[in-house]
Amino acid sequence: MKTMIKMALFSIFLLLAPLSQAANEYEGIEIKVNINNANAEELDKLLVGIGPEKAESIIIYRKENGNFQTADDLINVKGIGSSTVNKNRERIEL
Repeated sequence: MKTMIKMALFSIFLLLAPLSQAANEYEGIEIKVNINNANAEELDKLLVGIGPEKAESIIIYRKENGNFQTADDLINVKGIGSSTVNKNRERIEL
């Protein structure tokens, strides 16, 4: 009985393993996004935690305030906090 349970759990693990890898579609690929030049679609697709609305907010902020000087300037955009910036720090270019 214990063996069957172990086999069932192992089978479930094997079935779910590809899903965990699909979560980061770009794993192994270095992603860089110039937040001063990228359009809303690029920001949405390439930055972690940035959806269409936040991407559009970045574009609006950039138009109204000029280029970002540092990655940390993104926290001035409504809805973006330091946690989101830190998740994307390696991806952000200026």
